[in-house]
Amino acid sequence: MSHNHEHDHEVITLVDEAGNETLFEILLTIDGQEEYGKNYVLLVPVGAEEDEAGQVEIQAYSFIENEDGTEGDLQPIPEDSEAEWNMIEEVFNSFLDEE
Repeated sequence: MSHNHEHDHEVITLVDEAGNETLFEILLTIDGQEEYGKNYVLLVPVGAEEDEAGQVEIQAYSFIENEDGTEGDLQPIPEDSEAEWNMIEEVFNSFLDEE
C-alpha cells in the first residue's frame, strides 16, 4: 500500500444509492455548532477535473459528531435552508481567498 504525501487532505468514501463508491477529499470542515448545532464538510471528488469554466463539483454535507468525537453520519443540507447555505458559501469564499 502506498501513501501519497503530497497533500494532507483527509479522504473519505461515499456510497450512493446504487452502491457506487466514490472517493472524496475533505476540502474544508466548518464548525456550525453555535448557530446550527452541527458541523459541515465540503467534499471534492478525488482526481476531479475542472470543467471549461474552471469549476469542480463540490458537495456539502452536515454532520453531527458522535459523542466519542468520531465523525457522525453525513447528512444532506436542506435545499431550503438559505441561512446554512449562505454561511457555508461565506466560509468557503474566505477559504478560497486565502488559498
